[in-house]
Amino acid sequence: MELRHLKYFNAVASTLSFSRAAELLHIAQPPLSRQIRQLEDLVGAELIDRKSRPIALTMAGKFFYEQTLQVLARVDEIAESTRRIARSQQQWFGIGFVPSVLYGLLPELIKRFRADMPDIEVGFTELMTMEQVEALKSGRIDVGFGRLPMSDPDIICETILQEPLVAVFPVGHRLLKKSRIGLEMLANENFILYPARPRPSYADQVLELFASRGLKPTIVKEANEMQTAIGLVAAGVGVVLVPQSVQGLHRSDVVYRALSTKDVFSPVIMNFRANDQSALLQHLRALASEIALQQAAASEALGCVP
Repeated sequence: MELRHLKYFNAVASTLSFSRAAELLHIAQPPLSRQIRQLEDLVGAELIDRKSRPIALTMAGKFFYEQTLQVLARVDEIAESTRRIARSQQQWFGIGFVPSVLYGLLPELIKRFRADMPDIEVGFTELMTMEQVEALKSGRIDVGFGRLPMSDPDIICETILQEPLVAVFPVGHRLLKKSRIGLEMLANENFILYPARPRPSYADQVLELFASRGLKPTIVKEANEMQTAIGLVAAGVGVVLVPQSVQGLHRSDVVYRALSTKDVFSPVIMNFRANDQSALLQHLRALASEIALQQAAASEALGCVP
């Protein structure tokens, strides 16, 4: 499937007319019809009801049209940003991240970095930790934030924060009578593991925390998204361990509890190329260290660190 297929389909879907779409695209109608047929063959579904007068989108076609609008809009944004950078020689700085760091350090870091560097175009890409290695080496991103250390001589993994983990319970759970919860208590509960894939991931860190203490949780469900896992907790399916910063979600149907077990943390790790000595990266590293120290102090003051 090529970009032209999406543009051609978008023109037909928006006008519901092959002839009008052909005029807008400055091509003849027969090749346009062939391109749409080719697209339907590629996706394996009929997108346009040609028997209807005027022509109409099938249910599959309506879904595909909504998706093409988003894709083409994103392509336009990329093109415009590229032109803007080229016109002004504006620098671009790419940041990759795992979703869980968005609840804690990263938003404040991005806000302060952009305030300090208003002329820098900052890009954001959601990437699992292991995906960040290739993205860094290829230059797609300049820095990544994850929770797993990576073993690669070309990548430096700098732990900037050891974030305490907290247990998440449904409202009314019997263990909520306790102010702090031990891992041995959680091992006897129905446990929800996050994320299910890809692996290795934060899920393996959690399993290792139990295994290192001779414990094995009873896993009843695996979820790909943290919010899904917490939603399952609210539904009474089980309990889950999440980084402390996730408490910022402020859900009314779950309760977070600190752990009594010591040294139950998940690191926030900054990944960058070993040969990158750029001023932008150095500034970001300094900001990250400053914010991490502030958040660690705030966490300790609240008594969240066992």
